[in-house]
Amino acid sequence: MTTAPFTRRYRTSDRAELADICVKTAHEGGDSSALYPDPELMPVIFAYPYVELEPDFAFVLDDGAGQAVGYVLGVPDTAGFAARFREEWLPRAAERFPAPVGAAVTPAESMAFLLHTPERMVRDELAGHPAHLHIDLLPSWQGRGYGRALIATLLAALHVHGVPAVHLCMVRANTPARAFYDRLGFEQLDVPDPGPVWYLGRPTAQDARSGPPATVEQPDAGGPGGPRSSRRASQSGPRR
Repeated sequence: MTTAPFTRRYRTSDRAELADICVKTAHEGGDSSALYPDPELMPVIFAYPYVELEPDFAFVLDDGAGQAVGYVLGVPDTAGFAARFREEWLPRAAERFPAPVGAAVTPAESMAFLLHTPERMVRDELAGHPAHLHIDLLPSWQGRGYGRALIATLLAALHVHGVPAVHLCMVRANTPARAFYDRLGFEQLDVPDPGPVWYLGRPTAQDARSGPPATVEQPDAGGPGGPRSSRRASQSGPRR
């Protein structure tokens, strides 16, 4: 059965689509497959650990036929996430993607360095914005309002969880993304960084710029990431 596109929680069955979206948007918003020979590298850093360690804050855009065509992934506590990344996630990924020996030379080695240094995510300047997020949509689904709905849904989940503000780190060359974040009320944060990146942040409280959260499925007794019921309700975020 096909319906209109809608936002829902991530399911474990979305894993392959999650990886595909990540790879096709990981280079300045475009396809990264030519830069990284192993297609698992970018998802191992920027997608899989989020849905495995913080599934309550993982939402996807469903095309109406069951396929995920975009996602927003968040964590409420970046410092805690970085610690769990090292302790729980890195041991599972290190054999396939070992840390580079010496200075990174190739793009893949640079990414492997990021994989092995999760503490890079924790910055004193970001203490007031403890959560962080990643959002990606396939190109044909961009510019149609779906990204705004995904962001609003994650903001609502974080807000109900008691998180006051969220940040993200983006490559400066991705100018369309910067315009998107500006429209949603993200503002540039003063964070010194040697890379060509911006840090942006905003409160999690809903306002006119973020818009209302989407209506998403409510999980059944199968638990996070498991089978979902077809029931939907206004997203108010997970309660613990």
